[in-house]
Amino acid sequence: MDNRTKEDAAELLGKLSNAHGAPGFESGVRRVFRDELGEGVASDRAGDLIYEKKGTSASPRIMIAAHMDEVALMVQAITAGGLLKFTTLGGWWAHVLPAKRVRVLTRDGSEIPGVIGAKPPHFLSESERDKLLKIEDMFIDVGAASPKEAAAFGIRIGDTVVPDSPFIRMKNPDLLVSKAFDDRAGLGVAIQAAKALGAIPHPNSIFAVGTVQEEVGTRGAKTAAFHVNPDIAIISEGSPADDMPGTGEDERQCILGGGVQIRMMDPSAIMNRKLVDFAVDTAEKNGIPYQLAVRRKGGTDAGPIHLHGAGVPSLVLAVPVRYAHTHNTIIHLSDYLASLSLVLKLAESIDDKVAASFWDF
Repeated sequence: MDNRTKEDAAELLGKLSNAHGAPGFESGVRRVFRDELGEGVASDRAGDLIYEKKGTSASPRIMIAAHMDEVALMVQAITAGGLLKFTTLGGWWAHVLPAKRVRVLTRDGSEIPGVIGAKPPHFLSESERDKLLKIEDMFIDVGAASPKEAAAFGIRIGDTVVPDSPFIRMKNPDLLVSKAFDDRAGLGVAIQAAKALGAIPHPNSIFAVGTVQEEVGTRGAKTAAFHVNPDIAIISEGSPADDMPGTGEDERQCILGGGVQIRMMDPSAIMNRKLVDFAVDTAEKNGIPYQLAVRRKGGTDAGPIHLHGAGVPSLVLAVPVRYAHTHNTIIHLSDYLASLSLVLKLAESIDDKVAASFWDF
């Protein structure tokens, strides 16, 4: 990949990660998807987006799926003092939330800044210092003094809230920081792959798919699989990196700078072994750095997709994401480009004969 591709990737990732994309409210991300791929983007009734890139053959049908939503919050109540009580959309660890800035999306499309309240240490008792803070005890301060003033801001119960963590490049410009790289990194790969395949011959039909509501139960993947009816699925993800204190070096399977993660299993799906082996062979033949992973926890859209119809051989290719499901996530551009390269090489080489070998049991 040349520097132009790298800069294009960074620009796209900035647009995607800055967009508001709470589960069920992915319109901001949809706009970027449509802007990038232009005419031909279809949608299903759940809100998934589907873009087909036809090749020299109509089959096999290869689905490259990435979810558009991010872990977020929803306004559940407004107190007499104008504070917003909230519930979670997706998996949050309560202790990463206090004192963080957020953006509340109103029904007219504007975003109201706020802060998740936190007691200063001066007011904490000894017992409070050691307590695990509960989500239901938290609130968002948007500067309103009453429910009436909050309503004047445009805020209503049911509005969604995302972290206010703008995209930046670190001192090392190949390291990118923003919210939501799970899964805007994977979505960027799907979009760039679809664009690149316009100039690359491929013996199949490729479907770049942005799914909805993955973080609350892989819901959009079910309807998207019905719409596309794929023969093979590549799930393009942002996977939690484990290259930090607390994980032994011999157990690390997702490190920044280590290449694309080829996931063999997690609780949601055991990947088709023949497809995994084909991906590994393809990576090795083309000098694409990769790392294998077997995960004890977590799950992806592969869960419902691999069970669609008579079964869909599925593969998870992931960009390592440090600090996933927090306000500030970090990825390495080299991993992103490795994932993009592998997706493209697989798209170039999987024809009907190769695809049939994956279900020749």
